[in-house]
Amino acid sequence: MTLGEKQRLFMRLLPRLLDKLHELGFEASIGDAFRDERSHGKMGERIAYGNAYSAHKMRLAIDLNLFIDPDGDGPLPTNYLKDTESHRALGEWWEAQHEFCCWGGRFNDGNHYSITHEGVK
Repeated sequence: MTLGEKQRLFMRLLPRLLDKLHELGFEASIGDAFRDERSHGKMGERIAYGNAYSAHKMRLAIDLNLFIDPDGDGPLPTNYLKDTESHRALGEWWEAQHEFCCWGGRFNDGNHYSITHEGVK
């Protein structure tokens, strides 16, 4: 599958991921999505934070910040879930959506959801 085909697959699957996180009782904000080479370096180059080889640089990844309202009494949850374990149910669901779906919880980056391409997650 080409990079372009995988980018379009990612965009088809992303709304399902967002629906699923709401179904599981979470709210979310976007962390990183596309990492422009002007700020993060070309593939294989590391400028600033992040991996030198990142699916974010290929428009194949998104980091989602999960929130939950444990008491259910607020209009919007304010409790930010920082730990990988909080993402487990969503991450494992994501992995089951397609053979190329990758969850960052497998490599200590729990809020990372991506499509693999040429070994890059």
